[in-house]
Amino acid sequence: MCKIVTRDHDKHMTLPPTRHVLVCGLAGRVAAFASNEFAACPLLSSTRGRSPGMTVNAPASEEDRTFFGQPRPLANLFGVELWERFSFYGMQGILLIYLYYSATEGGLGIQESTATSIVGAYGGAVYLSTILGAWTADRLLGPERVLFLSAVLVMCGHIALALLPGLSGVSVGLILIAIGSGGVKANATSLVGSLYAEHDERRDAGFSLFYLGINLGALAGPLLTGLLQKNAGFHVGFGLAAVGMAVGLAQYAWGRRRLPASAREVPNPLPSRARPMVAVACVAALAAFVLLAVVGVLPANRLATVVVIVSAAAAVSYFVVILTSRRITTVERRRVFAFIPMFLASAAFWSLYQQQFTVVTIYSDQRLDRTLFGWEMPVSWVQAINPVFIIVLSGVFAGLWTRLGDRQPTTPIKFAAGTAIMGIAFVLFLPLAGGGPNSTPLPALAGILLVFTLAELLLSPVGLSLSTKLAPRVFHTQMVALFFLSIALGTALSGTLAGYYEADRETAYFGILGAVAIVLGLALAVAARPITRMMSGVR
Repeated sequence: MCKIVTRDHDKHMTLPPTRHVLVCGLAGRVAAFASNEFAACPLLSSTRGRSPGMTVNAPASEEDRTFFGQPRPLANLFGVELWERFSFYGMQGILLIYLYYSATEGGLGIQESTATSIVGAYGGAVYLSTILGAWTADRLLGPERVLFLSAVLVMCGHIALALLPGLSGVSVGLILIAIGSGGVKANATSLVGSLYAEHDERRDAGFSLFYLGINLGALAGPLLTGLLQKNAGFHVGFGLAAVGMAVGLAQYAWGRRRLPASAREVPNPLPSRARPMVAVACVAALAAFVLLAVVGVLPANRLATVVVIVSAAAAVSYFVVILTSRRITTVERRRVFAFIPMFLASAAFWSLYQQQFTVVTIYSDQRLDRTLFGWEMPVSWVQAINPVFIIVLSGVFAGLWTRLGDRQPTTPIKFAAGTAIMGIAFVLFLPLAGGGPNSTPLPALAGILLVFTLAELLLSPVGLSLSTKLAPRVFHTQMVALFFLSIALGTALSGTLAGYYEADRETAYFGILGAVAIVLGLALAVAARPITRMMSGVR
């Protein structure tokens, strides 16, 4: 058996003998390559380049350089995020079909467009709640404690989905998972970023390896929950997601002491006199949400649109708060302005990419030929294709950025390329448009998802890294939340856009969205040089 520490946004996974040889061999080659590359890096023991006041846990001994040439605490952060992604993608792999499958098939029989709106709203809420997790870390508890408590919420949410029947289980489960996953994502990423000095060239490589770990969890989740759903029912599949998160929580509880004391520091403590006001505001917001849901102001078929509006308003508010703060320097303010066009490009990218869980899931269920040697594979297995490509290619990208060093493309160029390539992926659906059931060969969809992956690797791990590099010192974790807020906006948009998808309008749907993304990518490429200048030395 093989125990691996893995995978936006990782977990310990024990693979069966039939699969562990391939994954272990791949992991070994990536580790050997990464170790050779990082061993030659003069910044391995350097702490130069850190910004004033930044807490950096630079490697201080040979022991600290044992995790693929990266700081050793990265391994523990991999672990909790891997299992959170295992449960997240395992559950999400079967969520949409659970909502719109008929009762005789074990589902809830909800209308398809309403189901995609719920999935889009839930996905957006996950990333929207990173603001709550980041704020709690920065003002109340510190990132490490919030990470632990958030993982507990995720586990409880999966238990609710597994045990509570009907829409009650969906409502309670998705709310708990959304809040918990947001807290895990914002703080795990922030803690990874704190391991590196500002100009440490290993940073992008470290985030790419972080992404590799995350995707091992994302690979196993849909495979195992989908198999259980097909053979034992939806609730058993949701139960496996709960077990996975429990394993992740246990390993993190055991290893959290290895994180430095700085992980428990509260960067910008909330004054004691302000805490009662915050508590009242939270209770009032929760009561307002419940009231609006009860009176029908928040219908299920418009939930994704509601999350789009809330995400956009939150983003504008956050940028205003950070940019008008007197606690940031002129250079920090300029860097935040540079982040705005990349925030918009990220939102556009995710509005297409996250349709893997809406349009692509429907497409796989109704149009894709999923027959393998006379056996029809579960719908959710299609969502394991992207993680396979990530596992194979993330090490390649990590090595590429490390080898290029300061000769690698700037972050705006990477963002531009990722957005444009995502548009190309949608255009590739056009030759397949208009077919009937089982008309799309599995290799054709796999090829399109490979293009999805190339775009993702250019933008997503680089975006996580960028948010920590451009972050003002007093808004470090909250700047990470802003990047996730772009994902919230894009993910909710993916649910809204999916409502316009119909089989007989595929040419217009894929063509228009693909063209818009390509144009946005080209526009960002044209603006890359002035944006880079505003980043004030950050590449």
